[in-house]
Amino acid sequence: MTLEMQETPVPVAVAARRRFHWRHGIAELALIGFLYVAYSASRLLASNDLAPARERAAKLLDVEQVLGIAWENALNQWFVLDHALAVFGSYWYATTHYIVTAGVLVWLFGQGPRRYLPARRALVIATVLGLAAYLTMPTAPPRLFGGYVDVLQLTSGDGWWSGDASAPKGLGDLTNQLAAFPSLHAGWALWVAVVLQRYGRWRGLRIAGWAYAATTSLVIIGTANHWVLDAVTGWVVVLIGFVVVRWWPAGQALGGPARDPSSSTSAAG
Repeated sequence: MTLEMQETPVPVAVAARRRFHWRHGIAELALIGFLYVAYSASRLLASNDLAPARERAAKLLDVEQVLGIAWENALNQWFVLDHALAVFGSYWYATTHYIVTAGVLVWLFGQGPRRYLPARRALVIATVLGLAAYLTMPTAPPRLFGGYVDVLQLTSGDGWWSGDASAPKGLGDLTNQLAAFPSLHAGWALWVAVVLQRYGRWRGLRIAGWAYAATTSLVIIGTANHWVLDAVTGWVVVLIGFVVVRWWPAGQALGGPARDPSSSTSAAG
């Protein structure tokens, strides 16, 4: 998967035509709002039967043990034994998933449709794939499997969250607690890293993107909200999203404008 993309300079007049009009902003907000409602609603349609969800989790753990990547217990103990780290992980899990992703989307929107639309499409594709897995293969996270400590529940007195998949206290019934496989926390964080790698002007910003993705993966596993393979499959669905978008016909789907013939995007790798 190529991360660096080089763009051919284009005339100022052409570049100006590529900027979004304010009406596009309203349309994007409406689209993202609709997708979020669909995301929340579809999660609630999934089965909440814990027994088969634990069976799927056990199979994941078996695979991890064969591969030598069953790191959940060690990371969970690391968070449990350090209260400051536990609180940090809980805040990170409960906030950054939405705030950072939304912030990068807004930043990309300001960059114009040539950058924003492919990245947004990749994110949508990954999210749809994740939702399909939640509906067809509900999987128990470590905190509901047994033998692991729910760090968000442990630190619920330090913030607004509960032990119900980071939902605010009293709103646990509005979320699907068996939406573990794949981890969209890990997937969306990788999306942020890839976008910043492609379009970030400063090396520090690109490094921050990868640090964010790595920290998110450690947090979701250490807080007992996801298995290692949940994180891996979360990355995979995002990479699939970018691959699909790379072959997407120009000007099609989700209101994307046709690619200007005077410019080209090339990738090496």
